[in-house]
Order: sequence, then structure tokens, then C-alpha cells
Amino acid sequence: MTIKQILVKYWGFTSFRPFQEDVINSILAAKDTLALLPTGGGKSLCFQVPALSKSGICIVVTPLIALMKDQVENLKKRGIKALAIHSGMHPNEIEIHLNNCIYENIKFLYVSPERLENIRFIESIKKMNVNLLAVDEAHCISQWGYNFRPPYLRIAQLRQYIPETPVLALTATAIKEVVIDIQEKLNFKSKNVFRSSFERKNLIYYVAKEEDKLQRILKIASNLNGSGIIYARTRRATKEISSFLIKNKIKSDYYHAGIDQQTRDKKQASWTSGRTRIIVATNAFGMGIDKADVRFVIHIDLPDCPEKYFQEAGRAGRDGKKSYAILLYENSDIIDAKKYFQFAFPEIKFIKAVYQALGNYFQLAVGAGKNTSFEFDISKFCQNYNFPLPITYNSLKFLEKEGYLLLNETINSHSKIHFRINKMDLYKFQVENKNYDNFLKTLLRSYSGLFTDFVSIYESEISRHTGLSIEEVITYFLRLQKFDILTYISRKTKPQIIYCYERIDSKDIYISSENYEIRKVEAAKRLDFMIDYAESTNKCRSQLLLSYFDETDVKRCGKCDVCIERNKVELSEFEFSNIVDFIKPGLIFNPLSIAEIIDINPKIPENKIIKVVQWLEDNNKIIKNSENKYRWL
Repeated sequence: MTIKQILVKYWGFTSFRPFQEDVINSILAAKDTLALLPTGGGKSLCFQVPALSKSGICIVVTPLIALMKDQVENLKKRGIKALAIHSGMHPNEIEIHLNNCIYENIKFLYVSPERLENIRFIESIKKMNVNLLAVDEAHCISQWGYNFRPPYLRIAQLRQYIPETPVLALTATAIKEVVIDIQEKLNFKSKNVFRSSFERKNLIYYVAKEEDKLQRILKIASNLNGSGIIYARTRRATKEISSFLIKNKIKSDYYHAGIDQQTRDKKQASWTSGRTRIIVATNAFGMGIDKADVRFVIHIDLPDCPEKYFQEAGRAGRDGKKSYAILLYENSDIIDAKKYFQFAFPEIKFIKAVYQALGNYFQLAVGAGKNTSFEFDISKFCQNYNFPLPITYNSLKFLEKEGYLLLNETINSHSKIHFRINKMDLYKFQVENKNYDNFLKTLLRSYSGLFTDFVSIYESEISRHTGLSIEEVITYFLRLQKFDILTYISRKTKPQIIYCYERIDSKDIYISSENYEIRKVEAAKRLDFMIDYAESTNKCRSQLLLSYFDETDVKRCGKCDVCIERNKVELSEFEFSNIVDFIKPGLIFNPLSIAEIIDINPKIPENKIIKVVQWLEDNNKIIKNSENKYRWL
């Protein structure tokens, strides 16, 4: 099939989005490729389509387990064979998946970066026909990126085992230094970048300094039609805002990582279908969302990073229709953002102390625990060791980024079973053990594929069919596991800590002080940019955001709050900027009256100078002193 036939058959689209076809053709020409496509730009199709057009399997590296699972399920629904391997899975399950990738017609294998140095995985890769290595969230490979993860640096080592396989790196947000770094760290044979403009002409950016955010949210929701997302920093805030909207007759719900998976799925489905109009969420909500008609995204807390803000705001208006990205802030938000920034970078000494305490908490010996998962209550852990919760949480996230462990806050996996013996041996066991016969027959009638892979099961469903209590069903599974008849993985409903490697002594924990300082400095720059973005009143919001991503040759959007105010001056962008350029130098060094400003700029019409001065004063760029003279702030 051609790539367009694949697009129609599996996705129902008749044409590609801008740059998708160019990226796909580059991959089909066996060229290493970096694709910079904004949120909603269709990055996944850039590797899924070419991989389906060729024989073999595509390896997809991604750090997000939840997104990994979503993509695998979405591919399966389209009739495409896909699997995922990540830390925390049962060894037998991993072994089966690897064998299926070698011997069965699996088209996509999603893996976390920590998996790449596993010897069993590497040996399996050598036996696979790998047609493409796709690196999602590629900015994670760069220390200049906003989410640097050292395990990503191991990806390049994989290339020695698949030397003829091209690499496709994908990211929605990358500054100039990161673009260069990604290609170098992945050993691109030659530079090859496809960059779609990040400009969203249908998206209107709006910033408001607001103390009563609830009333402003209500006003926005009442005046704008369609569905929306409201992002809040805390779980408590999501619930409070949602309750407020419901009381005011607006269909709303809340969403955060602390809600069990089944409930989260229902909430997201209700919002996606339109039954719920507004979802109020932490940033746990968003990855993998496929809803094109979001009319507004509101942030009620100051984001700490332009990349994340751009991604989250960009979830509005993917259908190309007019939509709004709104930021509500007040002075205390800036103070809070700076406080959270300090929490985000615990001292390396404290990070090591958390790792040491964690091993003691789980009674895990040094040298043990690789790929082992533990239920984890961070509040109890902090109380036990008298650790401050926010700094402890960020220490765990630091250890996660360094690849030592995973903190899975959203896990709610179903129980799974897999028969370890073949059908003939199972039949013999049933004949010899009549008390298990009915139970096993129920499993075989209820679920398929039990002999070839791990299958999700529901103890409650089996309980109804057999007349056994759920506790008795679990007992049967544990007994059959002791007989080596099957492997049973019980359902996980609480947050998990997963050790990616054996526990080591905390003094051997290595966190590069150079990388740490670089990350801290770069994070501070990002926060400063977001503060400037919020407080700026004289530059187009779209231009300001795009300048961060090195797009400087763009016109004013004419629609954001800053542009609307400037439009009232009734001057062209060129005229306005030209007058400001004349006025500013003088006012910085020497306060001037309006008459003096007019006198030193005789070639500019007086009425235009007055309009610009009025605008600058209204927007707090200049101030009048006791002598009625203006100076630049």
C-alpha cells in the first residue's frame, strides 16, 4: 500500500497535515530525521505510517507510560499489532512480548528509555527486523531541554545493533540549542530538520491580572461557547473550581492523577463526547487527548515553562476554528511560582537522603529490587522520615529523570493471567484435579489468548460466573500459580515506586553537578520568560511566545489582549514601533513633557505621538512625575 492508502485505511484521512508527508518521505528515503511539529500537529502518524508501509517492526522510545499504553490501545483498535514494555512489568510478560516481537508480526513496540540497556532487550533487538527507531519527546535528550532525562542518552548506543535503520526524533517544543543537541546526541548521519511554524493563527492569547479568578472563569465560560479545559496546579483546586461551575449551572468535572484509572477514563470520555462541557485538571490531563473542538484553555496558575504552556494552551482549536488560550494571574502567583521553583531543585544531598530512606522504607537490601514495584504513599513516607512533602516529591522526580526509579502516580492496571503450560498439559491437570476443573473452564470460556500472552481479567466477573467470592477467586489464582499452571499479576490501584535497577548505596548515586546547575539555570530562564509573558503589555502575545522558539519573522496577531489595546491607537505596527523607537531613548535618560517629546520628533505628526504616549502611559510603560514629565519605567 502507498502511504496515502495507509492513511485512509487505518485513520480515515484523505490527506496529510502540513509537513507530515515530507517527514514520512524523508524516513522512507532512510534519512535520519528530526520533526518539530506543534501540539496537535500529528506527530504519531509521522512514524506510524512509514512503519506500516515497510516490513518489520518500529521501536518507539517514550518516557510516558500512560501515553505508551494509550497509543498501544489506539493502534490495536485500528487492527494494528502493538505492544509496550516498561519497568514494573512482570518478567514473564516482558519475555512473551519480546518473543512476539521477534517471531510474530508485531508492527510497533513502545519502550521506556531505561529498557534500552537491558541485555535481554538488546539481544532481542538483534533478532528483530527493525524498520524505524522513533524517539518521542526527543527534547528529553538535551540538557538544554525543559525535561532532560539522562536515560535518553543511551538511545544512540542502540544504533550499533541496527546500523541501517533510520531514526525519527519528534518533539512539539524545542529551542535552537535543543534542535542541534538532539541531532548530535542521536548520531544523525547528516543534519535533517523539518520544522513547522508554531504560529497558531486561529488561537487568541489573552492574559488578565485577576484577583477574583472564579468570577472571571464564570464570565469566560458564560460568554464563550463550546468545551474547555481549565488547568490548576493543585488537586484541591480542580475539585473546588469544578464544584463552583456546577453550582452555576455549567456542566463540569475535575481530573487529576490521584483518581483511579477507571474513573479518570469515564471523566475523560464524558468530556470528549461533550456530555461534560469543561474539565478542570492538573497537568496530568492532556497527553494523548484527541479532541479537536476545544474552544478555550484557561490557566489559573502561572506556568513555570513556556514549552509546557505552549503545549497545554495548544490543545485549544485544533480544528482550526477561533479559540482562546487564557492566563489568569495575580502578584501572589509570581511569588508562588518562585517558591515552587526552589522546591523543584532540592539539594543533591537531600535527593540522596530520600533514595536512602526509600530503600529502608521498603526494607530493600542493597543489590536487590531491580524491576520491583512497591505500593507507595508519599504522605506516610514523609511523615515517617520527617521530610517536607513538596521537596521530597521533587527529589523523587529527580531520581526518576536520572533513571534510578519510576514514580507511577496514575497506575490502575487490571489483573492479568497467562497460562504457563500448553492446552494438552492443562487438560491433564483438569482431569487429575477435578476441584479446579470448573474454575479453569470458566477462564477458558471467558477469555481468549491465555496461552500466548498475558490477558486482562476481572475477578468480579469470574466471581459471578463461578459463584465464588472475589477472595476465593484470588486464592484459586495463587494456588494455580504455585502449581506453575499460570502466572497471576494482581491489580494495582495505588501509586507505585518501581526500581529500574538494583538498589545501590546512596553515596554511589551519581547526579552530575554540572547538569544539575545547567538545568537549574535554564529552568530559571524559563520561569523568568513566563513572568515577562504575563506582565508584558507592549508586545503581541503570539510574537512573544514564538520568539522563544526562534520564530522572529512573524507579524502581530492583531487579536490578543495587547494587540487589541494597541489597535485602539489606530496606527500600523510599523508606525507604532517607529514612534516608540524614537521616544524610548530620550525618556530613559531624561524625563520629557509631551511638548518636548513632540519637539524632538518634528517629522512625526503630533496626533500620532500623542496617541502612542497615551497608550504607553495606559499600559504602564511610562509614568508622569510631579513636573508633568514622562520617564520610561
